[in-house]
Amino acid sequence: MVASAMLFGGMAFAAKLASTRLSGAEVAMIRFATGALPALLVPRWRKSALTFQRLDLLLYRGIFGGLAVLCYFIAIEHINVGVATLLNYTAPLFSGLFSMYFLREQISPKVLLPTPIALAGVFLVVHAHARPGDVLGFGRWELVGLLSAVLSGAAVTAMRAARRGENSWAVYTSFCLLGTLLTAPLAIATWKTPTADEWMALAATSLFAIGAQLLLTFSLRWVDAMTVGVISQLAVVVAMVLGATLLDERITMLAIAGAALTIGGVVGVVYVTSWTRRTASADEVAPEA
Repeated sequence: MVASAMLFGGMAFAAKLASTRLSGAEVAMIRFATGALPALLVPRWRKSALTFQRLDLLLYRGIFGGLAVLCYFIAIEHINVGVATLLNYTAPLFSGLFSMYFLREQISPKVLLPTPIALAGVFLVVHAHARPGDVLGFGRWELVGLLSAVLSGAAVTAMRAARRGENSWAVYTSFCLLGTLLTAPLAIATWKTPTADEWMALAATSLFAIGAQLLLTFSLRWVDAMTVGVISQLAVVVAMVLGATLLDERITMLAIAGAALTIGGVVGVVYVTSWTRRTASADEVAPEA
């Protein structure tokens, strides 16, 4: 699970390298298309992917998940990779709200304590990187990054509902195929032929994503939802450290304090919801990217 989280952080960094000249939509489309290859090329996995009961839930999961990654990669293109990753990884805050409303799940009132702590941390991080004209530190691309978390929360809620009766390959393949279709129009409209170095960054983005997803799936046999939710936040730290050390992205003490509050708040939300939903699948706190 630790290796999975580190690979997700590495994926965000590789996507940042690729999107220096390429659009975030192009990077996302190539990531999705590559991710779909295992299910398309391996007969046994393809058969599992085509075995499903609730097409509507798979569509919801794929559409919301595809749009979440599109917004995430667009945010990575325009702002610091650490900030974009931090915003995206606030998704558990929104998946908890959606689960209450759409899945009629009871969430402990204790969740009201860590949630504002996490949101306060987000405010501090974006305020530390604010530009002239931003409202409360939020520019358009920070809002796109936050939208990726909202969409990811919706996708995770649909995934949790789908996993009650669908196999994991059907859920995963719907995510990749619909993600490819959703990102294709904007990717084609902004297409630039990648250079050799950009192809390497794109390959790293895709391979890190596939490796992270496989390790995550493997670890779910032994790791509970609470542990997954906590360890997954390591991706934020990895992305921030790589961005600061290799891309000279500025990290101030205010941003560090905000990141600590955000990660702590998200972990608190995961902790509270895990106690009120002991039988929930660990997929509910898995990253969308």
